[in-house]
Amino acid sequence: MRLDQALLKKVIPDAQIISGELPAEIIFSVDSRTITHEQIFIPIKGMQVDGHSFLESALQKSKGAFVARSQKTLWQPVVKNYPDAIIIEVENPEQALFDLAAAWRSQFDFPIVGVTGSVGKTSTKMLLAQILTASGKNCFVSLANQNTLFGAALNMVRLHEKHDVAVFEMGISKPGEMAAIVKLVRPTTALITCIGNSHIEGLGSLQGVAFEKRAIFSCFKEDNVGIINGDQPLLSLVGYAHPIIRFGLKTTNQIQARKIKETDQGLNFTLKIYRTKYNLSLAGSSGQYINNMLAATAAACFLGVEDQVIVQQLQCALKPERRFQSCPLKGYKGVLIDDAYNASPESVKAALLGLQALKTKAKKILVLGDMLELGQKSPFWHRQIGRFLRKVPSLQSVILVGKQVEWVQKTIPISIAVHLAPSWQEAAEMLKSELDQESVVLVKGSFGMQLSKLVEQFADKNYSPQAL
Repeated sequence: MRLDQALLKKVIPDAQIISGELPAEIIFSVDSRTITHEQIFIPIKGMQVDGHSFLESALQKSKGAFVARSQKTLWQPVVKNYPDAIIIEVENPEQALFDLAAAWRSQFDFPIVGVTGSVGKTSTKMLLAQILTASGKNCFVSLANQNTLFGAALNMVRLHEKHDVAVFEMGISKPGEMAAIVKLVRPTTALITCIGNSHIEGLGSLQGVAFEKRAIFSCFKEDNVGIINGDQPLLSLVGYAHPIIRFGLKTTNQIQARKIKETDQGLNFTLKIYRTKYNLSLAGSSGQYINNMLAATAAACFLGVEDQVIVQQLQCALKPERRFQSCPLKGYKGVLIDDAYNASPESVKAALLGLQALKTKAKKILVLGDMLELGQKSPFWHRQIGRFLRKVPSLQSVILVGKQVEWVQKTIPISIAVHLAPSWQEAAEMLKSELDQESVVLVKGSFGMQLSKLVEQFADKNYSPQAL
């Protein structure tokens, strides 16, 4: 069973191989910046730029490319300089990728888990994959944050008959996106970590977010099982046409966390899997990750993993990069906590509580960037974060980065020193002046604020980040 030339011609009959010969197995990329020698480039037509414009760069590093029949004036002058490259002419490269991915998906009947939610998708996906692997299953897990329709297609063609189970992260920002991803992935079970205020700008309201997230179950039949956060009425009070497993803190959930206690050493709580209880001690972890643990536990339990394996893996769980991970400050005394992957009101509050829980005499500093995609409610939610900082009395200084965070300044406690910076570069200069003593620096903001560049400047690159 191969994704090869024979399958290509079957799925896309009008495909024409201009040059080269397809390998035994095809791997694709849509990014000319990160493409590698074993991959084939798929040029995507964006709002402003056509991917064919990057064909030269892609062919310098890749095995070849799909090209659009209508764009010959763009690609013909380029491909003649690469006679050994695989060049395949199709009507629409994007659709060709989706068609191949869908055909490839139809050949597998092992369980495929879809993971979505406003917060915790990647962490839950990685933890579930860790548990499944420890149980002896050959688990495929979608790469990094490739959770869009294109990401799903790129990952789908990496599936292999050797796999026992697959876990796909599925992210959305606009109405209708989930239905399109589900049509391609066709998960056999799926879970929703939580409903929050991410992507309100595109989805309109919290109810809109919930409606779109619940579409992950849209292809389910009576024998498919959905897994939901049972603590949230937008999920738990909805009628479903298929069985549901609930997780959360309430006693009505099948998977529960009880007697939660955070200490200097980490986190203690009682995990209840249906009627069986387990006492867990998680060194270096915080309460903000309990929801992810419960979601992963529910999915693993449904997939037949023994309780003992689940408990063992929860106690040695590693979080993905840029999720509340710490490393020494480069050139200064103290620690930088990197949580700059993304930001929503819920995830910012969770990170702040994690910062407050740290028992240290060091000066605590927050670098907070704009929370993007909150639409008309953006001022409200940023003001709410300012008010929430009253729950972080150990915080001494805040550097606000961007425009929307100016609303945070209006409600921030007067006991906290506040500095405004229009960009991460100015924030970096301000941070230098703040690091006059041992410090703990939390960096949090939406991906578009580029705070990861500030992290790179201050983090000790010779140190491997560890989860706090």
